[in-house]
Amino acid sequence: MRSKKYFLFLLFFDKLSPIKNYAVLNAIIVDDEEFARSSLYFLLQENCENVHVAGIAKSVSEARNLLSQHAIDLIFLDIAMPSENGFELIPQAQNANATVIFTTAYDQYALKAIKANALDYLLKPIDIDELKEAVHKAVKYIKLNKAENNRNESLKNLANDLNDKTSIKKITLPSGQGYRLVDIDDIIHIEADSNYSVFHLTNLEKIAVSKILKEYEEILPENRFVRIHKSSIVNLKFVKEYNSKNGLQVVLNNGETITVSRRRASDFFDKIKSYTNIQGEN
Repeated sequence: MRSKKYFLFLLFFDKLSPIKNYAVLNAIIVDDEEFARSSLYFLLQENCENVHVAGIAKSVSEARNLLSQHAIDLIFLDIAMPSENGFELIPQAQNANATVIFTTAYDQYALKAIKANALDYLLKPIDIDELKEAVHKAVKYIKLNKAENNRNESLKNLANDLNDKTSIKKITLPSGQGYRLVDIDDIIHIEADSNYSVFHLTNLEKIAVSKILKEYEEILPENRFVRIHKSSIVNLKFVKEYNSKNGLQVVLNNGETITVSRRRASDFFDKIKSYTNIQGEN
């Protein structure tokens, strides 16, 4: 049997609270693969007592019928399905005010888009503890019912990125008690601060995110963003100059100067040369 890799990813959530404190959530599972449907149903039944599976659908069409018949809080939604993909269900999910957890086989680009537009994901075979944690977070988010516009916008961004498959356009960043949708053209550079990544934006704002720099190195377009130091990623669009006065350094348009480590110098030169050539052709 051909093995597949899948991802579950939760669109928006907040800090954990005990799941037993909340009412039961009505959920539906939407997946064209029988094994995926039955295994997820079993895991939910055995481990997530606050989730009631109100229906199981093999297609988007069947899922629409379920949404019209039941008040649904949570949707476990496959993306790659015959006839219609999971994104075709998004308008109905939004109208129902349902939180969506996607399940999808992925390629490398899809994974980047997922990470850019979502805040959590689980790799199949699903780890029970991770599933329980994701449900906890979904319950908390549903209870708070915050950032509805951001959630919808993030869904649209993800759909657009996956359909385009050329470059990530926006990235979702947790910020305080909410979430920020940031255009990658507005990111000057990102610096590591312990286990945080600090985004420096064109409006002089700084956003600290509790994820390590490597995660964003993998997400952002490599022809535009280059890691020049273990603590720094720069957007080539904002490189004003580079020099070797005190070792190799990059000067950005905002006046900041960042050192390029010796082991990353060759990659930086290759990327800046390629980027400059592309800009010259445009």
